[in-house]
Amino acid sequence: MLKVILFDVDNTILSFDEYVKESMKNGFRKFEIGIYEDEMFNIFNQINTGLWHALEKGEMDFGQLQKKRWNMIFERLGVKADGEAFEKYFRECLFESAIPVDGATELLQYLCDKYTLCVASNGPYLQQANRLKICGMLPYFSDLFVSEEIGSSKPSESFFKTCIDRVNAKSEEEILPCEMMIIGDSLTSDMAGGLGAGMQTCFYNPDKKPVPREMNLNYNVSSLKEIISIL
Repeated sequence: MLKVILFDVDNTILSFDEYVKESMKNGFRKFEIGIYEDEMFNIFNQINTGLWHALEKGEMDFGQLQKKRWNMIFERLGVKADGEAFEKYFRECLFESAIPVDGATELLQYLCDKYTLCVASNGPYLQQANRLKICGMLPYFSDLFVSEEIGSSKPSESFFKTCIDRVNAKSEEEILPCEMMIIGDSLTSDMAGGLGAGMQTCFYNPDKKPVPREMNLNYNVSSLKEIISIL
């Protein structure tokens, strides 16, 4: 029986992609870098995804990711700019960014009376908490499991063990991992981590990416609205 649902944040309930496009467009003007063009987002996405995968594998920490990210992006774009200064601007803007994914608020409203909801996110704690507060989602969650505060990142065993232990510390009866579900958009952090912890899994997959058969996920949905008909 399902009792607890863990939600990823970026590109699951809050749109990170739309924020990036908006901040690049405004930032290029602010730093007088040039004119933002849509294909530049693809460069950002390739480099950012690679860096986050390295973080998930323990090959770098979040501080190293921040130092490298925009310098690598600007180098690929052939742009001469201060990557660390742009990273600072980027993170300051992200702190105040709260663009909901379509159907996210309605889904949380539906689920909050049926299950205990928690956040499971890689990133800075105060940033994620503030973004959820701005968009009105924070009250739906009983706890926020964020990598900066926990000291480890998804998909590590230690991250998910901390989630499970903290859920049970607040529960009157033991809740087993199989009575928990993670909903997220990443196969490598959300789904792999959830499977490794023995949780149920729901892959939010709007781009309908192929899923390796061996992952054996419980659900694979292309919209958040689909989840209402499942849970």
